[in-house]
Amino acid sequence: MNAPLTPAQRAALDAVQLDDKYTLETGRAWMSGIHALVRLPMMQRVRDQQAGLNTAGFISGYRGSPLGGVDLNMWKAAKFLKAHHIEFQPGINEDLAATAVWGSQQVNLFPGAR
Repeated sequence: MNAPLTPAQRAALDAVQLDDKYTLETGRAWMSGIHALVRLPMMQRVRDQQAGLNTAGFISGYRGSPLGGVDLNMWKAAKFLKAHHIEFQPGINEDLAATAVWGSQQVNLFPGAR
C-alpha cells in the first residue's frame, strides 16, 4: 500500500497541466514519443538563443508519412510552435511537403529574404 502524499507532493501534482509537455522549462514533463518530436524543435530554438543565435524553423509533412500523428500534434501545438518561431505547413502529398522544405532551405539565395 502506498503512503499518503505530503501536502508538498499534492501541491506539485495539482500544478501539473497538459501543456507542461511543451511549456515546462525545468523538471520532468510526461509526454509520448510523438509529443517529444513536437517539442524537439522548440528546445532547439531555446538552445540556439542561449548560444546567441536567432533561428527559426520550418516543418512540413503529409498524413501518409510513417510517423502518422505527428502532423496532428503539430497542429494542436501550433501556438507553442509559433511562440518559438517554428512554422508547420502540412503538405497535401509527399512531393509538396518535400518541395516546401527544399524551398525554405534556399532563402539564402535571395538578399533580404527571411
